[in-house]
Amino acid sequence: MAVCAVLWSTAGIFIKRIPWNPLVISGWRSFFAAGVIALYMKRAGLRFRLNRAAVFSGISLTGTLLAFVCANKLTTAANAIMLQYTSPVFILIFSAVFLKQKLRRSDMAAVAAALCGIALFFLDHLSPGGLLGNCIAIFAGMCVAVTYLTAGNTDPDTRMSGILLGHLIAAAVGVPLTAAFFVPLTAPAVCSILALGILQLGIPYVLCGLALKNCPPLACSLIGMLEPLLNPVWVFLFSGEAPGFFALIGGAVVVASVTAWCTHSLKPQV
Repeated sequence: MAVCAVLWSTAGIFIKRIPWNPLVISGWRSFFAAGVIALYMKRAGLRFRLNRAAVFSGISLTGTLLAFVCANKLTTAANAIMLQYTSPVFILIFSAVFLKQKLRRSDMAAVAAALCGIALFFLDHLSPGGLLGNCIAIFAGMCVAVTYLTAGNTDPDTRMSGILLGHLIAAAVGVPLTAAFFVPLTAPAVCSILALGILQLGIPYVLCGLALKNCPPLACSLIGMLEPLLNPVWVFLFSGEAPGFFALIGGAVVVASVTAWCTHSLKPQV
């Protein structure tokens, strides 16, 4: 799970290095990731199921994949990953609104704290593009929440089918757009898109599936927090992009509130 989180965290490095339209990047990234996931499903004996849960989780995952790359191109990598990481907050909100689940005091406290953290991201001096990028990153977090809610209690075949379907749809949206935009095929760009699809997305999804068989939910959730912590660090080291002062504070508030909520909520399951 730790290796999975570290590989996930490299997204910002490679996305920033590719001078392509974000939808094209997302399409090719998912194209190669789908190949890895399909090979894993075949090797593991998992069958592709096209049922309601797989379709809904696949569509919501597509939204996550497309929105995350777009957000990385419009705002800082730190903002993109931290705001997407608000997904547990939206899980609580959607569960209360649509599933009529009652929120506990700890749930409401986590939501309130995370929303305060989100607000801090918008206190930095943002360009119109940066503001749009922050909003798209929040939308990505909403899509992640829908993905978890629709696929959380499904069987392994359905869960992996939804993941594969999400990547296939993203590829179907982005890859054809290659003909509509200028896509320079430089060595760094090609190597980066291969790294995104295989190392940053495809292999980590396989590792995550393997980790969930042997690692308690609490441990997976907490170890997975390496991604939002490491992502902006890698981008700063490799490209010099640094998040704003209020974004740093907001990110710390979001990560702390989600960590506290995960620890409080999942501890009895360990």
